[in-house]
Amino acid sequence: MNRPYVVINCAMSADGKIALPSRKQVRISCEADMKRVHQLRNSCDAILVGIGTVLSDDPKLTVKEKYLDGASAKKPLRIVLDSNCRIPNGALVLNGDAPTIVFCADGKKRAIDGPEVVECGDGKVDLAKMLGGLAKRGVKRLMVEGGENVIGSFLRSGLFDEFSIYVGSMIIGGEGPTPAGGEGAKSEQDIIKLKLESCERLGDGILLKYSPGKRI
Repeated sequence: MNRPYVVINCAMSADGKIALPSRKQVRISCEADMKRVHQLRNSCDAILVGIGTVLSDDPKLTVKEKYLDGASAKKPLRIVLDSNCRIPNGALVLNGDAPTIVFCADGKKRAIDGPEVVECGDGKVDLAKMLGGLAKRGVKRLMVEGGENVIGSFLRSGLFDEFSIYVGSMIIGGEGPTPAGGEGAKSEQDIIKLKLESCERLGDGILLKYSPGKRI
């Protein structure tokens, strides 16, 4: 395989939302799931999000030792998909706590304080090319955390090996973002088929784990 092993992870409400209709992030995961997420981060070589997540949530994408049961926290590479290179210099993902790479479209590269900026794709970031580049850098295991358009792109392209969804016991309602953004399936043949590998209660929610399935 000429790409890293890709693990997609997200949390959603019981009605399938990952944020408020305003796109503001809310905590959906219980403490048990937070522990799982940080242990998963610590098992990966890199963590990836899109620019939408950076602009709306300003995440650090680091590992919290308090969830590691005494293990040392690693510093996975932080990756931002940002086709138009809009990331602000003050974003927390650029704070120096861990190395960061910003992938943008060809011709969109600009000077940014801190991270490496890599052009990778015509008009938008080419996921397959980006993954190939990460493999050459020694990234063997990649965690994809969001947002909805990034997760949707990985799912539609089939460039993933695991897809974990924590379903919290809450209803958000409205027309907020879901785990898979974009235009959605235009026909039955476009539906992304998954294979359920496991289902377990975690705190007051449920953790579902899928692998890629065959197209319908």
